[in-house]
Amino acid sequence: MYETIQLTKDGRIGHLLLNRPKSMNAMNGKMMKELADCFESLLQDSTIQVLIIRGEGRAFSAGGDIKDMMDPSNPMDIDLVMKDVSRLAKSLYTLPQITIASIHGASAGLGFSMALACDHIIAEESSKLAMNFIGIGLVPDGGGHFFLKERVGVPKAKQIIWAGQTLKAHDAMAKGLVDEVTAEGRAFEHAEAYAQEVLASPVRAKLASKHILHQLKIDELEQMLNMEAAAQSAMRKSEDHLEGIQAFVAKRKPEFTGK
Repeated sequence: MYETIQLTKDGRIGHLLLNRPKSMNAMNGKMMKELADCFESLLQDSTIQVLIIRGEGRAFSAGGDIKDMMDPSNPMDIDLVMKDVSRLAKSLYTLPQITIASIHGASAGLGFSMALACDHIIAEESSKLAMNFIGIGLVPDGGGHFFLKERVGVPKAKQIIWAGQTLKAHDAMAKGLVDEVTAEGRAFEHAEAYAQEVLASPVRAKLASKHILHQLKIDELEQMLNMEAAAQSAMRKSEDHLEGIQAFVAKRKPEFTGK
């Protein structure tokens, strides 16, 4: 059904696997669309009450696929892509399931925005978490501004976005960005244990509380997604973005000029 992701069901638990391991599950246009379609399909699925999201291979997700962005033979239509990214973020935030991000390796850029949208975030102590759009002259997308602000408030969200640094799991937990840190290789095991805890609890009451807390925020999230899309479209045309991308590919330090 999907090429870049896999959705499987085990009783009341859904498992969503990001499945581009050769690219460290970096998200190309197809994956963004498939994730949006998948989350939208789960909006109507009352048989699943918990959803665990994880990555195949060495990482959760390295973020947007920069090689895909730079492919001259098939240039990425940023406005079309941003529509799928916005659909992805809104449907994930409003899912009628308890969502668990099981993170190992890298969770960066859009991959980190997606993790932050989940209800419970588990990261292995060796994982690397980064809201690193600033390094290539871009702004967070996928609701990154919104989900950061919800977790840590506006002043800290700005500092994290502007710094663009890579955080170890314990540092991320100290900042309020993850809920649980596990030993290397144990995140999925802990995610499954947490899922079983949820299913053994009055899960309908938990989902009702999630609905109440999230419902009032949907208009704000939609506004923020529209602003992110407009800003990202503008930043993609900036000199700093071009310099950031070229420096990334050449593995050198970028020289930004504020243009």
